[in-house]
Amino acid sequence: MKSRIFYFFLIGFLSLMTSCGTSKSKKHIPDIAAFNSTKPVVEKISDSIFLSGKNSLLKNKQGLWELYVEGDPLEIGLSTGALTDSLLHKQQRIFFSKITDLIPSKFQQKMLRQFLKWYNRKLYLNVPDEYQTEIYGVSQYTSNDFDNIAPQYQRSLYLHAAHDIGHALQDLALVGCSSFAAWNEKSEDGNLILARNFDFYVNDAFAENKIVAFIKPKEGYPFMMVTWPGMIGAVSGMNYEGLTVTINASKSKIPLSAKTPISILTREILQHAKNLDEAIAIAKKRKVFVSESIMVGSANDNKAILIEVSPNKMDVYDVPNSDQLICSNHFQGEAFKEDKRNLEQIANSHSEYRYERMQELLSENPKVNPEIASEILRDKEGLKNISLGYGNEKALNQLLAHHGIIFKPKEKLVWVSANPFQLGEFVCYDLDSIFGENHDAAKSFQKENLNIAKDPFLETTAFQNFKKFKIEDHKIDSILEKKKNVSPEFLQNYQALNPNYWVVYYKAGLYFYQKKEFLQAKLNFEKALSHEITTVPQKQEIEKYLKKVKRKLQ
Repeated sequence: MKSRIFYFFLIGFLSLMTSCGTSKSKKHIPDIAAFNSTKPVVEKISDSIFLSGKNSLLKNKQGLWELYVEGDPLEIGLSTGALTDSLLHKQQRIFFSKITDLIPSKFQQKMLRQFLKWYNRKLYLNVPDEYQTEIYGVSQYTSNDFDNIAPQYQRSLYLHAAHDIGHALQDLALVGCSSFAAWNEKSEDGNLILARNFDFYVNDAFAENKIVAFIKPKEGYPFMMVTWPGMIGAVSGMNYEGLTVTINASKSKIPLSAKTPISILTREILQHAKNLDEAIAIAKKRKVFVSESIMVGSANDNKAILIEVSPNKMDVYDVPNSDQLICSNHFQGEAFKEDKRNLEQIANSHSEYRYERMQELLSENPKVNPEIASEILRDKEGLKNISLGYGNEKALNQLLAHHGIIFKPKEKLVWVSANPFQLGEFVCYDLDSIFGENHDAAKSFQKENLNIAKDPFLETTAFQNFKKFKIEDHKIDSILEKKKNVSPEFLQNYQALNPNYWVVYYKAGLYFYQKKEFLQAKLNFEKALSHEITTVPQKQEIEKYLKKVKRKLQ
């Protein structure tokens, strides 16, 4: 599943790359004449501290990179690029190294590009000028090793839409994010609290260099967001007015052309809205090309809402007479109540299951505080605390999250998880001190006394076994693909590493099915079905195999 997530992300990227040679977008670059385009000078204090005037990049002891930049769009872009230079090159190598791994055939790449090339013909028309300018600044520090794919600026711009395109083309929610909010009676102090897992996974290396960015623009509100090198869009963030944004993918319709990337829309909301009404007004201005739920929390309103957007319509889901809001990967508003794609998502995916699990945990914790929120984000069990096996996408903690994050908007506090996933220490940041006059760019911005300790699960044998399981799981995928032989001991060890996860029995069943050892295949398929299968289509596939082997055994 993890490789499929990246594969569809990559399809989107390749589709955007294809028309670089003929599209008007190749010739387009933003107008930067009004800005100072002088590249900043960076002073390297150590391998983990880089300074450039008021701007800085620092790696804290938990392994998170803390970026501070300020200025106009070009200054922010150039400073970000200059400070994250080496990280940006590494991130691009990680991304592009997957191209030949996942789509090795140049002919297939060419055919895919020809089929999809028209998708990006209007992309640059749908990204506000300030963000094109910022992307241009960052792009000046990207590697020239990939100029054969597209020029620096176009390549950087297109990457901001790769998620959207891949999501739309495969009619697939690429991430299984879970988020919730509580206020008034559901919050420990009555003030709004929000939390989310961003379950986007490329590979472990992609998530190594998480950046907690603190940005002070000349226009709009200072804000923070969690990102990665080269990404200026927002997937999780909070501004100085105490307005938060997070995104959850939903089932999407294939668009006819590129519109505004969802992360650019949420970045605009984050930078330019101070309350829920202003966030809604910004969302109404933009046309998107995927379906997403945008959870917006507001200190000024002391509540959260969902802005549900699709290529054709938009709805605002505001829970009446409730002090909590829950979001997984399906729509909840009236506008999408009878939507066929949304109904299929609820019926067939793991979205509804995670939604119900959040309901269950919030009912068990009637007064939410940051520590309780972190425990919910880290929860690895299923409904009624059944064991799902580690890595099951029905869990809130799927052990693949890019990050977990917790917001206390009124207090301007935010907690960001350190690696791995959302299991590491939740590092606390105070926007009041960071955007004040007295912050020290050469020291970590964290409020150590408010940090939340790492998950004790990290010290368990179960976690060590899970890490081994991931390695063995890749091996068995290769074995199945190449139809190799393995020893019984290999399969026994593979299953023992994650014994409650249905996948280990399903893949063993596939192995025995290939080898025409139908009795063993039957036993493993039956055992897989005795565990909690992630989605309805996956369960149906196992049931079909089981029927086949039963016929073979007759």
